[in-house]
Amino acid sequence: MKRPPARGDLSAAVVSALEQPPGTVRLPDSRTAAASDPYGDDLHLALALCYELHYRGFDAVPDTWEWDPELLRFRAALEHAFLDALRADVPERADVDALLDDLLVEPADGDGVSHFLRDKGEHWHLREYAAQRSLYHLKEADPHLWVVPRLWGQAKAGMMAVEYDEFGAGRAERVHSRLFADLMDDLGLDRAYGRYLGACSRQMLAVNNLMSLFGLHRVHRGALIGHFAWVEITSSPGSRRLAQALERLEAGPAAVHFYAEHVEADAVHEQVVRHQVVKGLLREEPALAPDVAFGIGATELLEDRLGEHLLSAWQAGESSLFAAL
Repeated sequence: MKRPPARGDLSAAVVSALEQPPGTVRLPDSRTAAASDPYGDDLHLALALCYELHYRGFDAVPDTWEWDPELLRFRAALEHAFLDALRADVPERADVDALLDDLLVEPADGDGVSHFLRDKGEHWHLREYAAQRSLYHLKEADPHLWVVPRLWGQAKAGMMAVEYDEFGAGRAERVHSRLFADLMDDLGLDRAYGRYLGACSRQMLAVNNLMSLFGLHRVHRGALIGHFAWVEITSSPGSRRLAQALERLEAGPAAVHFYAEHVEADAVHEQVVRHQVVKGLLREEPALAPDVAFGIGATELLEDRLGEHLLSAWQAGESSLFAAL
């Protein structure tokens, strides 16, 4: 994976640091991170660069950067700024069942991104959408695996049942990240992992960073389960509309198959996540209910902002991307 161009002082500091040997660089202090836009391009590209060291890393960057103390100190300052903003913007709730019930009810107006793509979307809209989502889907379910050692009992068993499906049930050609790479082929996109990190909008970077932040910290295990519940419960209806959009535009069988697969799989996963993972976790650790609720609320907030950005750009006839494909 290649390092993308910086978008400001914070991301420039990380890009520059990764060109040097670990242990030889001093990164900006916490006041610099605290003074930046917590939802901005610069902070979220810097966070994304830090997090990718825990996945596949970057070309010509030593693997030992992953646990460099100076980089971790800097990353923690970025995370605190992001989390402080989220906690200020996400309403406090603890009734997890009510929140999950709400996710099952779709808005009557039907004006979301998947509705737009199904009814009005053009080929270039689908290409942009896939490029943005590739930031996650080419490592689909990887961030959620970090929570597994932090669970036990029914929550762990249910989580692994879902993850087993996400990773192809033992068949490499069925791994969901592979299916998404095939979708990208049908849309004429580059399937290389992380290829569009530099092109993604700040809203997409924030959505993607959230799950890495929750996954990497045991203290946020409840929030990651809330995030995971939001994703699985809301996925099936949207996936159906996206499959219909791809069929209408004759995008190709692999493109259609990716979302058609999620219609059925996530309808099952929704039940497992709700009744085994979430309930299993809260039966063992009831004090985590506010954290689960926060994970749901933070995910919804960032996904809503991403949706608003995509629709605003497309309805104006403009690109939703930070940089052209």
